[in-house]
Amino acid sequence: MTKIVKKVVKFGGSSLADASQFKKVRDIILADPSRRFVVPSAPGKRFKDDTKVTDLLLQAQAASAQGGDWESVFSDVEDRYRGIISDLALDVSLEGEFAEIRSRLVTGCTKDYAASRGEYLNGILLAAYLGYEFVDAASVVFFDGDGVFDSVKTNRVMGHVLESCENAVIPGFFGSGADGEIVIFSRGGSDITGAIVARAVGADVYENWTDVSGFLMADPRIVENPKPINIITYRELRELSYMGASVLHEDAIFPVKAAGIPIHIKNTNDPSAYGTRIVASTEQYQNEYIITGLAGKKSFSLINIEKDMMNSELGFGMKVLKVLNDMGISFEHLPSGIDTMSVIVSDSAIKGREREILSRISALVSPDNIDIEKGIALIAVVGRGMIRTQGTACRVFESLAREGVNVRMIDQGSSELNIIIGVEEKDFETAIRTIYSEFVQR
Repeated sequence: MTKIVKKVVKFGGSSLADASQFKKVRDIILADPSRRFVVPSAPGKRFKDDTKVTDLLLQAQAASAQGGDWESVFSDVEDRYRGIISDLALDVSLEGEFAEIRSRLVTGCTKDYAASRGEYLNGILLAAYLGYEFVDAASVVFFDGDGVFDSVKTNRVMGHVLESCENAVIPGFFGSGADGEIVIFSRGGSDITGAIVARAVGADVYENWTDVSGFLMADPRIVENPKPINIITYRELRELSYMGASVLHEDAIFPVKAAGIPIHIKNTNDPSAYGTRIVASTEQYQNEYIITGLAGKKSFSLINIEKDMMNSELGFGMKVLKVLNDMGISFEHLPSGIDTMSVIVSDSAIKGREREILSRISALVSPDNIDIEKGIALIAVVGRGMIRTQGTACRVFESLAREGVNVRMIDQGSSELNIIIGVEEKDFETAIRTIYSEFVQR
């Protein structure tokens, strides 16, 4: 018996920005009958200086809360949807929904409610355009009294509701709290909703459609025409996303990873492009390349601590980290030597608190020397091909040395999946290009 493939497809705001994009989305969905469940975002920008519908809704809510002119802003929202309805000749009206939102803006709605209405309205239109059933996310996505996503209840209720649907549209980004009020995920949260739906219905694939053809091996703003990543594991993606590579909301990984469902990143404007497939594990290495990708971020600081016989002083590291914990500061990495210890933190976390940090650490551990060094950038070299491949780290550092890039910090996990390098911010772009060239263009 042939297995019936079941796909969940999510479309981002740029994919549903106007009527012409709606037509592309419909063609993509109807081209494959297995694309049964659709998760839309709110309409995004139609052109460079345009404003996303979600931003307009938040502007209207803020203006209402401050007694300002929110009606003209909300009129722009209404015009966006009326234009889509007119251009697609849809036999549907949103006037009742508009009236409800206006009423809530007058009486004082929450930011979460206002922000969620873009997806809600777009979901109604897309369902009508496709002839699919509309399922309000507020009826199947739940948060507890503390605003924490309730995965158990959501999976149970959503699975039951969608089991009876042949095809359905479920708007992304929001759900309902314990008190029945709307609660949203962080921006980009429609990715999360798509993953939740995929898990609830036991999908074979979660397709995430956006305006790029998947992940690239490096930032195209730094490296000219970087190679695409055709296949990547969840672990590699987690490492790259953490260091700034952003195509998919990183929290969207967990629901499908737990269920063993692959994610396929695709381009709405170029549906024939392969994109990037994200899987639990694979023996398929990326062509001849040892590394899978590079990513990095600036604006980090090093807290450098020196003390003779540090290694024999019981609890030294714990005392240092306790200071940061008590001040609500998380650390990124913790490279150390026998008599030295460095703690890498984000600049924003310690801004204006540098003296207090140094004072508190000094009081607890009496270091021989302690200082804070700013202007550090971190680069992650990630790849399953690096595992048990001799000489990878050597090639990284030799290539940087040839270009005169001084490496300030090195950290490699025991999994050998990634190497984290700290360099001065002025060398950041040079370091990215140099490592990419060493492993991809040689």
